[in-house]
Amino acid sequence: MNLRQLAAFCESFTTPPSQVLYELERETYLKTIAPQMAAGRLQGQFLRFLSWMLRPNRILEVGTFTGYSAICLAEGLAEGGLLHTIEANPEFTFFGEKYFAKAGLSNRIVAHTGNAFDIIPTLGETYDLVFIDSNKNDYAALYDLVLDQVRPGGFLLTDNVLWDGKVMTGAKDRDTQTIRSFIQKVQDDPRVENALLPVRDGVMVTRKL
Repeated sequence: MNLRQLAAFCESFTTPPSQVLYELERETYLKTIAPQMAAGRLQGQFLRFLSWMLRPNRILEVGTFTGYSAICLAEGLAEGGLLHTIEANPEFTFFGEKYFAKAGLSNRIVAHTGNAFDIIPTLGETYDLVFIDSNKNDYAALYDLVLDQVRPGGFLLTDNVLWDGKVMTGAKDRDTQTIRSFIQKVQDDPRVENALLPVRDGVMVTRKL
């Protein structure tokens, strides 16, 4: 059984998404060229549950895409909490904001458009939870940038760290080697403890000590 078959089986025993998320995913598949980038049913529910368990006051997401994961994460915010989400493509920001409003979360999600390396230092926040799902070549630099802004005991999640299973095969292409190097960096970092989970395409869950 490969990773995709495993994910499909797990999805079949996962609570279906809300109507808003169903509509968002449908429009994502109709109007974008890489709809598989959206979190989807299994990963979305995982992110939602994690947020509900942590009840974070501040969340940072790097890589909004069409807003699926932002909605899932924002649902678990503590009273008065905020989620900052950053997207380089303004068309995706517009897409996401439409669905944030449909989900009744416009007052809890702050959408930023631009370069995350420029935006993050201006926010002046301390985060309980960070989710990185952007350009994989930026993972190591983003990790170093945001870890100091995560509170002790807070969590940092990075997506797609199994890279369709290629990180386990010794593949030599640049993307695979970049992700393999990143997960080794996290494994060797004495500032954190971590677990690589086979949720969808792999999520590295990191807890700051």
